[in-house]
Amino acid sequence: MLRILFIFCVILLQFKYISAQQRPHYTQYILNNFIVNPALAGIENYTDVKLSARNQWVGIDGAPKTFYATVHGSLDKKDFRENATSFSMIGQNTHGNVFPEYFDAMSPHHGFGFTAINYSTGYINRTTAVASYAYHLGLTNELSLSAGFGAGASLVSIDADKISLAEPNDPAIGNAIGKLSSIKPELNAGLWIYSSRFFAGLSAQQIIPAKLDLVESSLNQSTLIPHLFLTSGYKFRISYNIYVLPSVMVRYITALPVGVDLNCRVQYQDLMWVGGNFRKDDGFAAMAGLHLNKKFQVSYSYDLNKGKFLLSTMNRGTHELVLGFLIGNRHAEF
Repeated sequence: MLRILFIFCVILLQFKYISAQQRPHYTQYILNNFIVNPALAGIENYTDVKLSARNQWVGIDGAPKTFYATVHGSLDKKDFRENATSFSMIGQNTHGNVFPEYFDAMSPHHGFGFTAINYSTGYINRTTAVASYAYHLGLTNELSLSAGFGAGASLVSIDADKISLAEPNDPAIGNAIGKLSSIKPELNAGLWIYSSRFFAGLSAQQIIPAKLDLVESSLNQSTLIPHLFLTSGYKFRISYNIYVLPSVMVRYITALPVGVDLNCRVQYQDLMWVGGNFRKDDGFAAMAGLHLNKKFQVSYSYDLNKGKFLLSTMNRGTHELVLGFLIGNRHAEF
């Protein structure tokens, strides 16, 4: 485990590249932290499947659209320990007054997962597939630590036929016609420390920098650069049936302002929840979700952009839908 931590820290010290935001935003990241941190693979007592669609800046031609599917589960998980965003056992409301007590640290176990993302903006499309592995280790009877990594590839393509140019012979795209594409490696890594009420994690995506040689000209050549995510949250009990889960996500990309998301969710048992999100210098969002039979969940968020940029006055907001499936939820079989 210490060797994994050392390798991860070395990776984080090598980020010295300049570029713009190249990964999609997720307003409802709190429902699926695995989408940004591979260390969560296998954290639950069930196989967790998530499907999501995000339509950003509605009303603007070529605005970003994101679709993703994730799945992850555990191997050799020997107890029913839960984290701050888990579903509780039937007959025991662990989101209320009762939290299970353990006398020993969690036994080590493995986690595996897979992520598929399609992110399109105008004439640029990116499809990513990543397989993930995580190792979970108990530190104390309440606190656990996991480390994980993900490896895969991205197919980045440009549909040159969709580009409208003021200058027909613009050197930025040369004489390109049709679809141009390039396959690049993907490597992600993450750490996650958690208990039944608290979590904090650090992750890096797109660790391997890569130049996109999609056109003959190199005047405007793009470079894929690393993205860092710092996430933390704590679950507060308000009453027997209601709890509040505030969280924060900090995004760091070289040469860009640090991005900050503040998120808060108020949940009634495992039945329903409402929440809000505030994104620094960008806007805010309202969210709500329902959970059915501890095996299915659906949630929706609407972002209203009120930032200082021109696009904030030209769009009709952002819609994001997330569907969740809990496969083999052992608690639900009790």
